[in-house]
Amino acid sequence: MSKADMRLQKNRHVEKQCMWKTQFATANAQESIEWGTNIVGGTNPKKAGTEHLGRPVFATVKEAMREVKPDATGIYVAAPHAAAAIEEAIEAEVPLIVAVAEHIPLHDIMRTQSKSRFVGANAPGIISAIGKCRIGFQPLPTFSPGHVGIVAKSGTLSYETVASLTRSGLGQSLCIGMGGDVIAGTNHVDALKVFENDDDTEAIILVGELGGTSEEEAADWIRDYRKRAKDPKPIAALIGGFQAAPGRIMGHAGAWTGIGEGTAESKYRALENVGVTMVDHPAKFGTVMKEILAKSGRNVKKIEQSAAQAQQRRSYHTASHFPRRPIPASPSPLTQQKRCLHINAQQSANLLQSYNIKVSPTPSSTPESNHFVGITVARSARSPSIIAAPTALQSQIPNRARHFPFDYRKGPSPSIINDAIAYLQLDAAPPKAKAQTAELISNLWKLYKEKEAITASVSLSIPEDRDEVQVYDPHLFFDDAAFKSNNRQADLHALRDTASITAIDREAEAAGIVFIPLDSPTFPGTTSQKATQTPPSSPQEPPRNLVGTLVNGAGLAMNTNDVLALRLLPSTSSANFLDTGGKATSQTIKTSFKLVLSDPRVSVVFVNIFGGLTLCDMIAEGIIMAFKEVGIEKPVVVRLRGTNEKEGQEVLRRARLPIKAFDDFEEAVGEVGRLVGGGNV
Repeated sequence: MSKADMRLQKNRHVEKQCMWKTQFATANAQESIEWGTNIVGGTNPKKAGTEHLGRPVFATVKEAMREVKPDATGIYVAAPHAAAAIEEAIEAEVPLIVAVAEHIPLHDIMRTQSKSRFVGANAPGIISAIGKCRIGFQPLPTFSPGHVGIVAKSGTLSYETVASLTRSGLGQSLCIGMGGDVIAGTNHVDALKVFENDDDTEAIILVGELGGTSEEEAADWIRDYRKRAKDPKPIAALIGGFQAAPGRIMGHAGAWTGIGEGTAESKYRALENVGVTMVDHPAKFGTVMKEILAKSGRNVKKIEQSAAQAQQRRSYHTASHFPRRPIPASPSPLTQQKRCLHINAQQSANLLQSYNIKVSPTPSSTPESNHFVGITVARSARSPSIIAAPTALQSQIPNRARHFPFDYRKGPSPSIINDAIAYLQLDAAPPKAKAQTAELISNLWKLYKEKEAITASVSLSIPEDRDEVQVYDPHLFFDDAAFKSNNRQADLHALRDTASITAIDREAEAAGIVFIPLDSPTFPGTTSQKATQTPPSSPQEPPRNLVGTLVNGAGLAMNTNDVLALRLLPSTSSANFLDTGGKATSQTIKTSFKLVLSDPRVSVVFVNIFGGLTLCDMIAEGIIMAFKEVGIEKPVVVRLRGTNEKEGQEVLRRARLPIKAFDDFEEAVGEVGRLVGGGNV
């Protein structure tokens, strides 16, 4: 275990020293100090030499390291300045760096890799309930000391998990929010290694979702761990994203399936196949963990006694496989990713031309020697990579693509380029064609880095009658956070086809809401076999009994749609994915209702909130505002848990509106099923 990993493991202890780096973190720091976190200072060049909250203020992180020697730093600055703050912490050699900001440009993250342990970005942070140490913005009342370690991509799902463990009396040892960005500084395997060596952790929970390969790699690690460990710790898990819309980014920047990456279903099966106990909703973890701890021979009563206090046990359904919103039979691995900047074929050809890459028309027939090559992100390697496949057939690329990662700061070396060319099966090609392919890869990398692309790929072939490479079918996707957070790549952003953006999409984007309509489950060919067993009387006539969902947090929104499908198909399913964002306000909720009710298929609105940063009473006020200003004539089921949940429920009660309010998720889903007329509830 590295020194950085040891620092992460030891974060559970009360003597841990932490340092916040932002002028906007005062309220959070005060709350953390009162909880027990040993914050030793902060940085602000304009206020250096003064004190804030009774702690010294330093001009730089390097000065703070010299004077108070913090073990960790929490970076709370907004995305435009987060990369510089991370780099400053790296240069100061802070062992543990936690960044919570979202929308940090991808290339900034790839550029700032180091030997320091980095957690985030777009993460709620890490928290030790045992050591009373928080580096993040987690809802403190939810946590209690205990012996279950948690690693999660989703903040809201981690809060749900924590709350379930607290209610069950098990509590938590260390909770690591790895975040939902394309690249996570600390991934599932990193966290599992920490938990394996942590004496305070008796069992482990893993929360994942579609996007990347971290969950499959965790499954491989767990298989090896179970073989080598005499008494392996019990592990349970949840995966979100079964109902994700193909080709869409589901709220989190990293919640999309890249070329050669598995689906939510394949992640679920990979973990299940190595003996991990799977659940379908995080509220079940408390009871499930008690069961698997007992089966492992551990003393559950002793573990409960060491937790802060036992909470009321709640019932749960056994986990089962989710119905999945199917992808078309021959999906394109290059499906346009919404929320990335995508330019059309002609714009792509023009841009490639400026990098000495000439694009030819797509061949009328598939050449015998055809290949796929590009530059993309290798998530687990936390770096860019060449991606190559010895075919250009889109149906075959996902299974045959291979990544060749390389250092962002150095670029692809000649040996890595040669390895990619060999995998393309071009090592026996004429020397001129091989040289052109090598030059093509180098030019793609130059474009990728200078224009901050997420993926830049082309197909290529070598015509039988010419000793040269023919390039065609370009696909270029760019990181829109580079423009939105840092105002870079304005020329590319200006190419965006605004005419193709609907009024609803514009309204959602302006409000910071991710709103994605989902296909109707009763349309033939658009959902699982289970959902199509009762075909509609007319395929052209949309259903009128779908559930409009309104959720805070991308992970929770995905899981909400998954569970609704699991419980309610074939009677009904979700009409949409809607993530209000982690900082939802009353105005955001009002706008969200407007978006959901714009869909005529919706017969019931299900509001599912677990408050961390989001305050439940503020959500309740937004619901009341929506009733008054939007005009809600459909039944509304509201489930509120988390920060200020009692206050929120009281706000709804006093309003005397036709709202069915619950704090238990299963009870709320049962009411939704009753209102739409059926389901497996």
